Amino acid sequence: MSEPAQDPGPSTGLRRHAVLIGLTVLGLGGFAAFTVWAFMATSKMGGGWRSFQAIWPYVVGGVVVTAGLAGGLLWLAFYSANHGYDEPDDSHFR
Repeated sequence: MSEPAQDPGPSTGLRRHAVLIGLTVLGLGGFAAFTVWAFMATSKMGGGWRSFQAIWPYVVGGVVVTAGLAGGLLWLAFYSANHGYDEPDDSHFR
């Protein structure tokens, strides 16, 4: 008689993907280091951050519009889900 298969447990999944998780964390850390370096290096080029003074209102406006659009679309998605608009139409089965 054979023994029943044992459940490997929840920690096996993390061990199995440890290399992938490690490489992901290492890659994100490298990208963060590059971003900080690029930010510091470009602050010393040309006129520095003063040369961007004229475009800041457009940057802020773009962020506000993008956040408003994202918020509005999320509200619509949750509104339609909570009011049953996402349910299939069963009227043709009656």
